[in-house]
Amino acid sequence: MFNFKLILNVLGTLLIALSILMLIPMLTDLIKSNQTWVSFFIASLFCLGFGISLFLSTRGDSEGNKLTTKDAFLLTTGSWVVIALFGALPFYISDFEFSFTDAIFESMSGVTTTGSTIITNIEDMSAGILLWRSLLQWLGGIGIIVMAISILPVLQVGGMQVFRTESSDTSDKILPRTAQVASAVLSIYIVLTSLCALGYWVFGMQIFDAVNHSMTTIATGGFSTKSESIGAFNSSGIDYVSSIFMILASLPILVYLQIYRGKITDFFKDQQIITFVLIIFLSCTAVIVYLWFYNIKEPAEAIRHGLFNVTSIITGTGYTTDNYNLWGAFPIYLLFFGMFIGGCAGSTTCGIKVFRFQILFETTRNQIKKVLHPHGVFIPHYNNKKLSDDVVTSVMSFFFVFILSFIVITLLLSTTQLDFITSLSAAATSLANVGPGLGSTIGPEGNFNGIPLGAKWVLITAMLIGRLELFTVLVLIMPQFWKK
Repeated sequence: MFNFKLILNVLGTLLIALSILMLIPMLTDLIKSNQTWVSFFIASLFCLGFGISLFLSTRGDSEGNKLTTKDAFLLTTGSWVVIALFGALPFYISDFEFSFTDAIFESMSGVTTTGSTIITNIEDMSAGILLWRSLLQWLGGIGIIVMAISILPVLQVGGMQVFRTESSDTSDKILPRTAQVASAVLSIYIVLTSLCALGYWVFGMQIFDAVNHSMTTIATGGFSTKSESIGAFNSSGIDYVSSIFMILASLPILVYLQIYRGKITDFFKDQQIITFVLIIFLSCTAVIVYLWFYNIKEPAEAIRHGLFNVTSIITGTGYTTDNYNLWGAFPIYLLFFGMFIGGCAGSTTCGIKVFRFQILFETTRNQIKKVLHPHGVFIPHYNNKKLSDDVVTSVMSFFFVFILSFIVITLLLSTTQLDFITSLSAAATSLANVGPGLGSTIGPEGNFNGIPLGAKWVLITAMLIGRLELFTVLVLIMPQFWKK
């Protein structure tokens, strides 16, 4: 029924890789004489031992590397859960008194590239802890790209099958396909991260800060080495560099491979990219004009903060440079609804994704045409290709489940005595993997440390569900999934 040996073998390999990754912050703390290096050393050994045990005990699977659709669902969700659990170890056993829940919350927020944090004073953390948070987001960012390109199209999740390629037509090709995609994605990912770090360094960041922020920018995660986020640097140059790379990270990463191969026209032909850039431009312009018109900001500051914060929220990065709670009703409402948009499929961004809005719009337009011309034949298109009924149905189902999940999460949070604004924005920011919410508690100048224990576990679950495109996780709770 399930190829548990292969699933556990892959999870074991991931844990071995995670244990090796822990050596980077361990060495960082060791060099800086921070005692936290011991936490990373212990966590790395534990991870390595568990990973090797899984790997060795599942070798020689007679079924080979064939992965069924059910296996892929289980492996995808299992990978994020396992990395989040073991990634929490350095936090939990460190000297900074993370509770079990807080350690899991911080780790899950990292690997899902959400960016919500329970840390009240980030500057008090050791260099290793700060680097580990960034590495978790960087790892989660590349993981979600590989999943979106090679796995979700096969699983037909939320309309992602519209991006299916010839090399991912059958489920038993998932692993080879993933390896091919991961190689190309990793190269582009490293180049973008390096260029972003260079940009930050040129405009005044210290090397350590530049490296950390470049990883969380390209992952559109939003973890920062400062309690005041990017705003702590008070640099217009850094703000503009960050805005540019947040947008670049929100585009389909394989489009850079096409540009490298000389197919520059593909960039300008992609409806998803054009629509996304238009959404960013119109949203930023609206907020900038509002801030200037109502004398909330001077023109230069309106452009700087409007562009940065709107881009950060829509792309799901979650950096802040200003307290947008003080900007007035219109920007707050726009940012709230902007949380749900996200970027392009095949990028590190979160949210509903632009292509789903496009397919929904095209379907709605066709339905209106049918009402006006009952005997007409109208076929929806996306990127000049006909949309099949299963794609349209899948997208419509995704919208319904997303809204239903948002309502349920909001109601669950309200049972923990959180106020309406906090419950509503926490549900939105966790499900859309954005980071900061609205209000004084979890807004741009707050954090999630003070919310109730039950609310934290609701948000941990919401972050996972939102990051893995809802169905990938929710299908596991269906009894039919476990039947032969």
